[in-house]
Amino acid sequence: MGQNIPQRMCLGCGEMLGKKGLLRIVRSKDGEISTDPTGKKSGRGAYICNDMECFEKAKKKRSIERALKCQIPQEIYDALKESIGDG
Repeated sequence: MGQNIPQRMCLGCGEMLGKKGLLRIVRSKDGEISTDPTGKKSGRGAYICNDMECFEKAKKKRSIERALKCQIPQEIYDALKESIGDG
């Protein structure tokens, strides 16, 4: 009777990992993009490893933009970069 841990794919490395070990990036209904440490914010979510290498890969491949279905300005990427490794 083990508890199932939801699996999500990292947009940087492509590995399927437990949701708790990943950083969630969310786009709210009004278009605001932010990190979601609780995993409970409403909106469209994307997941990456809490790792700078995966973040850079995802940025280069534009996979975060595709997952959130919007363009991400450089200043948002800079803000997201600040939160990598904090969680």
